Amino acid sequence: MSTTTERQPGTRADRDTHFEVEQFYYEEAALLDDGRYADWLDLLADDLDYWMPTRTNRLRRQQALSVAARGEAAFYDETKESLAWRIRRFDSGMAWSEDPPSRTRHLVTNVMVQHMDPAENPQFTADDLHVRSAFLVYRNRLEREENVFAGSRTDVLRRVGDGLRVARRTILLDQNILQAKNISTFF
Repeated sequence: MSTTTERQPGTRADRDTHFEVEQFYYEEAALLDDGRYADWLDLLADDLDYWMPTRTNRLRRQQALSVAARGEAAFYDETKESLAWRIRRFDSGMAWSEDPPSRTRHLVTNVMVQHMDPAENPQFTADDLHVRSAFLVYRNRLEREENVFAGSRTDVLRRVGDGLRVARRTILLDQNILQAKNISTFF
């Protein structure tokens, strides 16, 4: 079986592309865990949409309402510019929730990669990738603060030159009530 195929809209990506996406996510996780946020910003597209809606517990028949819609409550509703502002604030010493900084470990798994279908999403091309993944983020701060965040991400990755950039990221936490004192972690 060939490891490369044509980019057919809506089809699963070939093994080489899938491997490239996984390596991209591993690099991203390492940058976040190492606190190299300015370098992490370089992995984000200039027109980034970074969104983490809240969720609520609903009866089975109301599951469609369990995740907040656009314009409703969200933990994050960011652009690349607003994320850059947050990172500059970390470096200023004025972000008390991150001084001393948290220690994190980002684990990314269950990566599924498809080529975007421009017929369904006209703002994208078949070269853009629709990627679903699962994550587990462990955070430790000070002596006794520990948090575990689990969830899924749905990304659109755009090829820029010889690399990939995150153009859209929707983060859905499995928790609907956060036990963390703050949420200053990137996902």
